[in-house]
Amino acid sequence: MIKFDFHNYVDSLIKKEDYDKLMDNKEKVLKQFKSSSMIGWTKRIDNNLVNKIIEVAENIKKNSDCLVVVGIGGSFLGSYAYSNMFKSYFLDDNFEVIFAGTTLSSQYMSELLNYLENKNFTLNVISKSGTTMETTLTYSLIKNLMIDKYSDEEMKKRIILTTDKEKGSLREEVIEKGYESFEIPNDIGGRYSFLTAAHLLPLAMNFNIKRIVEGYYDGGEYLDEAFEYAAIRNSLFKSGKYVENFCVYEENMYYFTEWLKQLFGETEGKNGVGILPMSTVQTRDLHSLGQFIQEGNKIIFETFIKVNKSNRVKCNLGDLHEINNIVLDSVVRAHYSGGVPCNIIELESVNEEDIASLIYFFQLAAAFSGYLMGIEPFDQPGVEVYKKEVREGLNK
Repeated sequence: MIKFDFHNYVDSLIKKEDYDKLMDNKEKVLKQFKSSSMIGWTKRIDNNLVNKIIEVAENIKKNSDCLVVVGIGGSFLGSYAYSNMFKSYFLDDNFEVIFAGTTLSSQYMSELLNYLENKNFTLNVISKSGTTMETTLTYSLIKNLMIDKYSDEEMKKRIILTTDKEKGSLREEVIEKGYESFEIPNDIGGRYSFLTAAHLLPLAMNFNIKRIVEGYYDGGEYLDEAFEYAAIRNSLFKSGKYVENFCVYEENMYYFTEWLKQLFGETEGKNGVGILPMSTVQTRDLHSLGQFIQEGNKIIFETFIKVNKSNRVKCNLGDLHEINNIVLDSVVRAHYSGGVPCNIIELESVNEEDIASLIYFFQLAAAFSGYLMGIEPFDQPGVEVYKKEVREGLNK
């Protein structure tokens, strides 16, 4: 169960007429949303596909020491963020999943290749176009290592390509080499692709993905709250709050906020508008950015993700998790008194189903928010600008 508070620490800091006007657009926005060709992520995933993903994951665990996932942006952030929320801080006995392809660092790459030399591993490459530079470079380097380690027949068992159903270099390779493959549907963009094979295969190595699937669709119950959140965000934007700080109080939720940054940054950041997403991990960042948020330029509003139940650790001040939440509540009141609006999203605990529901909720909210801003929420034309410059730079 997820609870939402978008008013107690917000309403006095926005114009009610702005909020009411945005809420009056609900029917229009829902009509736009439902008519979009890019909402495949709202449709029920095929059970046969889920079962196939589970079967492939079990085979990987039988013949490999680890799974190497090569992808960047929407091709990895969802599963990486989700995995990290359930990962032990110090003792990790899960099947090893290595997420690569997110950097052009030669130091990282040399260490990765050295590490994999003595490992039996399976490689999952994720790219819809098959042309993403970081992905293709990483794939080529790891594949060269595999050629030295494995026969052609063994390579067929150890390379899985997740890509476009019909076109692109990776799909051509599937046809030529006979590699196992999964599809990224044409009606789902990268940052909305959590419930596709791109993320479910890496997650199936350590999670019951059927529970994730059910939890995800349960998030559809929060459609009204998602629109309300989108309207609140846009009201705040109209009042000069141009930055949203996603606030978490667990270190292992950090990459969830990174996923949120891509989701909202790519969805809204176009046509000269958009709310800049940032994040803080408390209480750590209270000692670095807390001063600015409390008394600095009032361009920030905050969205806190609060977890009610966690491990019990007694200290001289009481239960440590309760203390953590007392700090969260105190920070909300303090920042609100300083003119910083605060939304609160409350989880009973960090569990597989509710986190999946929260992902669906945020995807709905991002799409609705984009429509309220008058932009197309499912494209990202600005990303192509730097890619063009890189291509030209490499060809000089």
